[in-house]
Amino acid sequence: MISRLMGQAVLVWAVWMCAATVQAREITLNWVSGTRAWFERPRQGGGVERVGVDAETGTMRVIDAQDPDYAGPSKPPAPRHGGGRDALMAPNGRFRIHLHHVPGDSRKVTLINSVPKDGFQPSVRQIDYLKPGDAVPYDLPMLVDTASKRRQPIDSALFANPWSLDRWSWKKDSSAFRFVYNQRGHQVMRVIEVSTNGVARALVDEMCPTFFCYSSKFFLKFLDATDELLWMSERSGWNHLYLYDTRTGKVKNAVTSGEWVVKSVESVDEAARAVYFKAVGVVQGQDPYYEHYCVAKFDGSGFRVLTEGDGTHKVKPSPDGRYFVDTWSRVDLPPVSELRRRDDGTLVCELGRDPGAAGWRPPERFHAPGRDGVTEIYGLIWRPKDFDPALRYPVVEDIYAGPHDAHVPKAYITGSRCVDLANRGFIVVQIDGMGTNWRSKRFHDVAWKNIADAGLPDRIAWLRAAAERYPQMDLSRVGIYGGSAGGQSAMGALLWYGDFYKAAVADCGCHDNCMDKIWWNEQWMGWPVGPHYREQSNITQAHRLRGELLLMVGEVDDNVDPSSTYKVVDALIKADKDFELLVIPGGGHCAGSVGPYGWRRLKDFFVRKLGKPVRRDAGR
Repeated sequence: MISRLMGQAVLVWAVWMCAATVQAREITLNWVSGTRAWFERPRQGGGVERVGVDAETGTMRVIDAQDPDYAGPSKPPAPRHGGGRDALMAPNGRFRIHLHHVPGDSRKVTLINSVPKDGFQPSVRQIDYLKPGDAVPYDLPMLVDTASKRRQPIDSALFANPWSLDRWSWKKDSSAFRFVYNQRGHQVMRVIEVSTNGVARALVDEMCPTFFCYSSKFFLKFLDATDELLWMSERSGWNHLYLYDTRTGKVKNAVTSGEWVVKSVESVDEAARAVYFKAVGVVQGQDPYYEHYCVAKFDGSGFRVLTEGDGTHKVKPSPDGRYFVDTWSRVDLPPVSELRRRDDGTLVCELGRDPGAAGWRPPERFHAPGRDGVTEIYGLIWRPKDFDPALRYPVVEDIYAGPHDAHVPKAYITGSRCVDLANRGFIVVQIDGMGTNWRSKRFHDVAWKNIADAGLPDRIAWLRAAAERYPQMDLSRVGIYGGSAGGQSAMGALLWYGDFYKAAVADCGCHDNCMDKIWWNEQWMGWPVGPHYREQSNITQAHRLRGELLLMVGEVDDNVDPSSTYKVVDALIKADKDFELLVIPGGGHCAGSVGPYGWRRLKDFFVRKLGKPVRRDAGR
């Protein structure tokens, strides 16, 4: 043990001595064993070289591809999420789950490519594409005793209306199998156990009046040795972890708690009864979207934030779990790499600091209260490279309000299309309004049956606060653009807030949530499909258009049905509204705003419609 500790100490010292002179975007220790590692550093004369460190001998050496330590440890296989065919047979080989497939509707979307690469004449392609309200396919379990060849009936009352049944697994003693039931509408989630005599019971039975964010806030870990499981839930109003007793189906205790969010579970140490996870909003005084690495015991004790720096963090543990490399940054701070102890987060040494990109001007971080005057809304302000404080600039918002995530960059970046647009004479902003992810449940629930909201009232409040601080922002000339869900929101800004937003570019927008893919829209808009779907449709509300609108669409978009845009066009024509339309032949999803031609058209559109910077004292 003493030799091992001394070896680790030598390794840390050696890496520190080498890395102190390294200036790299991120310093990553690639651990080969508990006492050997390698990392890369600049090579004299150009390029990079790999340095191997042997803690047993205290030596370092430059290594090449022939060295056994060059590649480092092989990647472990990706974890299975259940449902594979190997999960269907009981460990004792006697019982097996057969899955009876219940088909859903068969809806097709037809795409016509006017300019196929393999021919002159147009080509036609059909894709499977269920939409909200369609019948969904699913698999129902049937239990078979392979010894007697008999089927054991199962009471399906607990899983009668599924969106999905998945994550199949058996108890190690073969006495029962388990799976997760996500009810259609995403307001009931259950972990169900079925005994070999066909009796079903709920180990977890949770209901939500709005929606379960199953697509990004789901975690389940069975702890069979102690008849327990770990479960993720927003029942407290914040996303946290809970320990369940699987014998009773009751919660034993909250593993984590507080007005912050568990974002993802990184690892579970069953022997130490501890869980390691990423959390946001956990460090007071920092941006609530910054990710930190944390640990807590199963019984709720021992909670500790293992990272410190004022930024968002990425970690890479050593193979033996005793150390981790923490690389953290902000949009306005290049990455800092540190070596820390995993048991308590103690800093061992700083490995290096990236000097940042020469000549790069990062955006400004800005936050202000949203629509309620209390909840802080966070965003970025991008200024042109020749910014003149004596001028007033039109403002353009780059919007994406999809509830599945938060979208404003947090880590250090050295490029953004916002810069290119700002350099045409705009102040460009990015904002995460209410209805987006990774804040409180109340914050997220703004999106429920309310996609059209898009956090626009929060964005307007944020912009007004920013303009009050920075009078160079001319709020009489505000534009907005986005693609996909952002396209829906960009056009919606003119429909609902045409007194504030004056011009919009909407690329491949899912303008009517009945027209778009089933999973994304039913998660936020709910099921059954109600009148709120059509009430919030840009098609239904096209007659409300105020301001200047440019619609873009790729004709073979297989993500958002292009007909969604064409139906908007039809509604605008019937309402006798002026607008512009750009169709990209052969273009896919976001072909307008991502491709060079469409991006140039977008910039030109805002220059034509919003104008150029003017002197702040002009007209006085």
